Amino acid sequence: MTMFGKSPGYEYQCLSQKDQLYSDTPGLFSSYAQFTHNHDQRGHSFDYVPKVSQNDFTDKSQGLLSWICNLIVTFLVFLVTFITCPISGWFVLKVVPNYERIVVFRLGRIRPPKGPGVVLVLPLIDQWQKVDLRTRAFNVPPCKVTTKDGGLVSVGADIQFRIWSPVMSVVAVQDLNASTRLTAHNAMMQNLSKKTLREIQTERIKLGEHLGMDMNEMTKPWGLEVDRVELILEGVLREPDGGHSGPLIMPPSVPGLEGLTGPIQQLAMHFLSQSQSQTAAPQCSQVSFADELRSVSAASVSSVDGLMDVVRSVLSEELVHQVGACYHFQITTDSGQTNNYYMDLTQGRGACGAGVLPGEPDVSLCMSEQDLLAMFQGVLRPFAAYSSGRLRVQGDLNTAMKLETLIKHLKTT
Repeated sequence: MTMFGKSPGYEYQCLSQKDQLYSDTPGLFSSYAQFTHNHDQRGHSFDYVPKVSQNDFTDKSQGLLSWICNLIVTFLVFLVTFITCPISGWFVLKVVPNYERIVVFRLGRIRPPKGPGVVLVLPLIDQWQKVDLRTRAFNVPPCKVTTKDGGLVSVGADIQFRIWSPVMSVVAVQDLNASTRLTAHNAMMQNLSKKTLREIQTERIKLGEHLGMDMNEMTKPWGLEVDRVELILEGVLREPDGGHSGPLIMPPSVPGLEGLTGPIQQLAMHFLSQSQSQTAAPQCSQVSFADELRSVSAASVSSVDGLMDVVRSVLSEELVHQVGACYHFQITTDSGQTNNYYMDLTQGRGACGAGVLPGEPDVSLCMSEQDLLAMFQGVLRPFAAYSSGRLRVQGDLNTAMKLETLIKHLKTT
């Protein structure tokens, strides 16, 4: 499969090791057949080097006279370098680490990439440039995007990419970093403008994957691959047209639980559908729910210790059977001090109080003292606190949301 010109697709090739031909041994990349569209790369400055993927840099546009002149000049430089050795060795020998390659232009014509290890660069006739193959990252600053349904959001992105063809990255584009940033910005604006506000909020991971694929289509001829695109929703600047309900704000990433973003989103949508079904109830139900908030027995509590006393008085075997989980609370006071509390609803009538249980809790919850009191008083719902970032959950989100059962039990007592 040829890398340039008309071909059925792109294929990653192993980077050469010490100027050897490309082989099937593992290199920086293996075969990658995701991009199977037909491409025509005519017009690039490497059009006369059609077999780069096979490490064949023969330039057939070079005439016989030019070839003879190049051969003579190269021979003379080799001869002078050999005569002045070892003094010339300090200038012509370069040490290239494993994560870099040297792209050489000899008398203006491209040569195979050199490295890793000790490589020879001839003086006067060789111009060379180092290419770093390690993964790099940059961020797209938040920009305003008008959604398909008329909303206005501020969205940014974190992007990771790496170079898989040193020659293409040097020859195909003048400023690789600036071109990649501009491509990422334009691709993000075009993709998100075709989505609704709800799709952007609930499918950020999926949209990031599609955005990465679209960017790879454009950056593949540059010898660059986009590894990861993570969209960052800064905020909703304008609601969609048509009187839609309030926006859904997805929860922030929890340290150590970044890989659970997809399942957490699915659970969030599950609880959202439940909350929407409750808001769709008749008006009389809404009035009675507001009355319940005013009659919460924990409304007069002003400290977490007092709240634990109220919770301890309503614990029962039935409540333990419904919840069946052990909770650890890390509560931050107004003075900045962090206090630990537990709530064990796994056996007997349950228990709660200050301190840390010797066993491992099912869920750890981190929040401020005011938010905890507001949540148990019914002013702040657990899912709303989690969605807004005021409640940080370490563990199963579904288990954490079972606190709603305890809160409802407090209202009825």
